[in-house]
Amino acid sequence: MPFRNGGVAGRVLDATADPVVDWGSNVPGEKATGVMKAIQFHEAGGPEVLRYEEVPVPELGPGEVLVRVRAVGVNPPDWYLREGMTVMPPELRPVLDFPVIPGTDVSGVVDAVAPDVRDVAVGDEVFGMVRFPALDGRAYAEYVAAPAADLARKPAGVDHVRAAGAPMAALTAWQFLIDLGHDVPSPFTGRVHRPVPITPGMTVVVNGAAGGVGHFAVQLAKWRGAHVVAVASGGHEQFLRKLGADEFVDYTTTRAEDVVSGADLVIDAVGGPDSARFLTVLRRGGTMLPVFFAEYDPAETQRRGITVSNIQVRASGAQLAEIAGLLDAGTLRVGVDSTYPLAEAARAHERAARGHIEGKIVLEVRS
Repeated sequence: MPFRNGGVAGRVLDATADPVVDWGSNVPGEKATGVMKAIQFHEAGGPEVLRYEEVPVPELGPGEVLVRVRAVGVNPPDWYLREGMTVMPPELRPVLDFPVIPGTDVSGVVDAVAPDVRDVAVGDEVFGMVRFPALDGRAYAEYVAAPAADLARKPAGVDHVRAAGAPMAALTAWQFLIDLGHDVPSPFTGRVHRPVPITPGMTVVVNGAAGGVGHFAVQLAKWRGAHVVAVASGGHEQFLRKLGADEFVDYTTTRAEDVVSGADLVIDAVGGPDSARFLTVLRRGGTMLPVFFAEYDPAETQRRGITVSNIQVRASGAQLAEIAGLLDAGTLRVGVDSTYPLAEAARAHERAARGHIEGKIVLEVRS
């Protein structure tokens, strides 16, 4: 049974048929070819495996909407996937079904909706993190079929580039610090994370403060009234001060553990073997929140009474709607390190590999 979307003349979606894609033609009766441009890779490897190719426009499933993509956020899972998930132990690596279209974070305009979707209409501007933690977001493309539940309305005062830079990074900081929003145990610990209530006067240390998750963590902690200590390289100081950091530690010249003590909470967006040194900046009974893989001596954390907790960020349109309100009000801002055309996704991944990112890298999709 055809379903007419949002009162838009001539836009009819049959749930049993391939979507008819409107490429902007005003010629009566003219139909699109049903193909689009996307970035995909046919084997795991470096940025050079990313190819700009023609692929079919995705079909809609129940509960989904078709988004004409305007911008795509670039995130670490994108290059982990491109590399064949070698970041994971061999026994846990998923088998990839090539070719693969990477990406999760999008901002764009709704082009069609499935018959069972009621709260989204054609023409709505939306943003979201699609299907994560599954690996089939397929966001590096001109069109994305996305679960409506993963999307929120794009803040009117935020452009598509900045909106696309927000979802994964902002949701990660939100689920660590504000509200997990679900009861799924972390795959890394088997325990359900419980955010520590941030109250005025608490001291929160953010390691890797200039990056995607880090710069949102700085802002959210400040929003809740914390005294925020940002740890990053010296070139990012002014950026982080403008976002609300009360203190700044340049890790290239100063060790945080030499100048910070008695902190209530550390959110470590760097990880790795050196993360354990941040245990010494915490007060007894404090909390360590590692975003990436990190190693801590259980005996030391127990001796210090420190709680270590982490999450696997999960898609949530409802939480993004709360974040959207903060973005629209200017309480949260999205830092944009650099932008690239979709066709130049390989260059974006090369930029990511150089590190020292200030905010987010974003791909722009031009019709």
